[in-house]
Amino acid sequence: MTDTRGPQPPHQMFGGEQPAPAQPGQAYHPPQAYPSPGGAQGGQSASAVRRPRTGASTTPRTRKARLRVAKADPWSVMKVSFLLSIALGICTVVAAAVLWMVMDAMGVFSTVGGTISEATGSNESNGFDLQSFLSLPRVLIFTSVIAVIDVVLATALATLGAFIYNLSAGFVGGVELTLAEDE
Repeated sequence: MTDTRGPQPPHQMFGGEQPAPAQPGQAYHPPQAYPSPGGAQGGQSASAVRRPRTGASTTPRTRKARLRVAKADPWSVMKVSFLLSIALGICTVVAAAVLWMVMDAMGVFSTVGGTISEATGSNESNGFDLQSFLSLPRVLIFTSVIAVIDVVLATALATLGAFIYNLSAGFVGGVELTLAEDE
């Protein structure tokens, strides 16, 4: 097959660079699809500099999605509510212990206990002893019992709430949420 077009000019590469003719003694460098950032001369060519688009908006675009919570899995609700109830129970016991220690350091139990024992006492007996009744071990045992009951009740009520939500979501479609993404 014969080329009838005649002599053609050398092909230009992207960025306006010309391929170097092969010379003996030099390593062969294949043509690149994209010019290197430094260019052949170490500087950047005019087309390699990135210019901002004209007319581009500077305000960020916010994507919004409208979703619907159609079902809450009762098993996962039970697990999460159990863990949160245990954390709340531990916080309750620690708060009761700290509150008791602060009130004891301030002398609240001795002052109020003295007043109550004077009011309830008679000649034969000293009256009601508030300090022995509200001792730290007794308060912590009572608080722990309340915390255990709270864990059981909160877990059961949250699981029951998930079942009731699933029943009502079947009738009305569930709760609709609109989520927005900030960029």
